[in-house]
Amino acid sequence: MGNNLSIGSWITLAHFSIAEIMAKSGFDWLCIDLEHSVIDYYEAEQLIATIESNGCLPYVRVGANDPNIIKRVLDAGAKGIIVPMVNSKEDAEKAVAAAKYPPAGNRGVGLARAQGYGFDFDKYVGSINDHVKIIAQVEHHEAIENLDKIVSVDGISGTIIGPYDLSGSIGLPGQYDHPDVKKLLNKYETICKELSSPTGFHVVPADYKLVIEKIKTGYTFIAFSLDTIFLGTQCRSEMNKLKKYRK
Repeated sequence: MGNNLSIGSWITLAHFSIAEIMAKSGFDWLCIDLEHSVIDYYEAEQLIATIESNGCLPYVRVGANDPNIIKRVLDAGAKGIIVPMVNSKEDAEKAVAAAKYPPAGNRGVGLARAQGYGFDFDKYVGSINDHVKIIAQVEHHEAIENLDKIVSVDGISGTIIGPYDLSGSIGLPGQYDHPDVKKLLNKYETICKELSSPTGFHVVPADYKLVIEKIKTGYTFIAFSLDTIFLGTQCRSEMNKLKKYRK
């Protein structure tokens, strides 16, 4: 992942057309959300194939730090995973082990889409351990307290702040301007800078100016809004302009 700026977005709606439209919009990556959506594995595989075929990097935010879930989405062709609630070094090590084949990890070996249904097995297995992206989601105050240990785990490509859950973990859901939430974010930024670890943030509103603010702060892995917010924001904005004509 490195410290080069990378901007992606979030997919929560299980239709390939949405993935195709977004993949052609200039994002570096798109993340299919299996934690807070009703997208199933079959739909995820279709979305992964659509994203990849349009020159965009397919990530999946798995529903839990579960080896079986991680294995299945990687077998479906995901090139990276975002793992929720990584609050300790042990959580990070568990995610890395699930995403990498032996001897680096304990990912089960199968013949699915990622391995060319068996025909590209040697090529895939020989390279994926070095290329799979494993992003630890920092969304609890415990994760901030253990951040230096989390980012030190070999195989963790970077971290990304989950702003809603992080603020909720101290009883202030969505209150990003509260001093206690800002304190956590400042600590996150300071530790990552000291350890030269890439910083990530999910900017939920569909407002590019908020992305620019994060870039200026030093964030390099930025999720910019999500499919439903982009759609709803544009619909509401344009319909509000027509209100006076609908009396």
